[in-house]
Amino acid sequence: MTKGDENRGVRLRIVLDRDIAFGPGKADLLEGIAATGSIAAAGRRMGMSYKRAWTLVESLNASFREPLVESSRGGAQGGGARLTRTGARVLDLYRSIEAEAERTSRGEIAAMRRLLRDMSNGK
Repeated sequence: MTKGDENRGVRLRIVLDRDIAFGPGKADLLEGIAATGSIAAAGRRMGMSYKRAWTLVESLNASFREPLVESSRGGAQGGGARLTRTGARVLDLYRSIEAEAERTSRGEIAAMRRLLRDMSNGK
């Protein structure tokens, strides 16, 4: 989760098939991989263990027709990871859906927030 996301009105989890869902955590992980070139570094940015990040990447790669992330092992040139064209497309589609949901529900979210209990006084 990036700074400021905790105040976002919409964080979607999209169920694509019976056992396949894509949501904010997977989207943030893909963004982290794109930014850092590393699955481990992307996981660390999110406070996620290396094993958990790898498990999510393996799950994503197995769920789609084409892998979303390509990785290479370390060695003399060092390892790394990058989004494939399909990975970038899935991330773009998800962020587009999220933005549209945010845009179209702005009024309803504001109305719900007005119904919240005032927590600023510690009660």
